[in-house]
Amino acid sequence: MIRTTITPIDTNITLSVPESYVGKKVEVLMFDTDEVKNKVEPIMKPSALRGGLSKETAEKMQQYIQQSRDEWNT
Repeated sequence: MIRTTITPIDTNITLSVPESYVGKKVEVLMFDTDEVKNKVEPIMKPSALRGGLSKETAEKMQQYIQQSRDEWNT
């Protein structure tokens, strides 16, 4: 994977594709990094999750988590 940041000097950009990428599907993304930095994600409160799981599902999930922790610790 190749990732880089550039500042274009005009409206055209030329890419050199590595030999190993020739014939493969590649993805090219372009966005203004300032747009990403300015996005403010709302802080989610735990209370917003209340009622998202049924009691039965929550208990099964807790059992699974506990089992996983026990396996990790042994």
